[in-house]
Amino acid sequence: MRIAVVSLSLSVLLVSCKKKSPTALDHSRNDTIHQSSAIVKDSLASSKSRESAFHFVTELCDNEGYFDENKYSREEIEGTYKLWFELSGTLINSPSVFSLTSLNEVRANKIEILAKLDKEFAEKKALLQNLKVANTPYWQNIKKLRYQELLQEYEVERTQIMAYSDPSVLLHHKLSKNCENFSLALNGDKSQMADEWQKLREEMSKRNADPERIMRDFNEHLSSPDWKDYAIVDLITFGWGNCSNSHIPRVSYDEKMQKAFDALFIKIDSNCDEP
Repeated sequence: MRIAVVSLSLSVLLVSCKKKSPTALDHSRNDTIHQSSAIVKDSLASSKSRESAFHFVTELCDNEGYFDENKYSREEIEGTYKLWFELSGTLINSPSVFSLTSLNEVRANKIEILAKLDKEFAEKKALLQNLKVANTPYWQNIKKLRYQELLQEYEVERTQIMAYSDPSVLLHHKLSKNCENFSLALNGDKSQMADEWQKLREEMSKRNADPERIMRDFNEHLSSPDWKDYAIVDLITFGWGNCSNSHIPRVSYDEKMQKAFDALFIKIDSNCDEP
């Protein structure tokens, strides 16, 4: 009798276990379905754009652009706008030298001018290095090119300021590679300097509305007791300076860049004045 009871108990237990197994599988399946559903919902929620407004101005327009915060941060939009619009001009400023008066001022204040130039360069360099722009190949490349442009602009401006006092700094300088005719003339005798100066003035007269005045000034300055300083002004400012600047690779602030900026927005509402 005891054996029969034990066997019966085992049979009941086995039947009980078999009945519970499907219930456990059903719970597992239900959990999987719920988890999958949650993942899909989260994915749909994250893919939905999060519009945010950014106000900016251009030459003639007040603009309200709406960008997707899932793609770009506000800091990136602000930085890209600064790179495109606010930093589109000359990055480094130094005194212009067109006359003997301005030449003498630069010579007299050379140390202060160079210190101010160094300070401005350091500020602009830090600004560009820390500027966060849209993380796209186009805008990252524009930032890199603008930084390289700043480095070369600074070197040209600094060298030019020093050359007004000492033209010999231009000899064998890497910036004089394509402008050697000016650096050699500035450090040559009167005949060499006068010849290159005359060639420069003749070229300038071709692009001027009053070519006769350009050559008349040259002849008057050449016969002046201050002829050498007049020559230095022209040969550095209009000669070496323009030549070295023309060989700096420049970022093109064109329609392509404007379209690239506009493409960062879902839409742009503009209120523009008549040109």
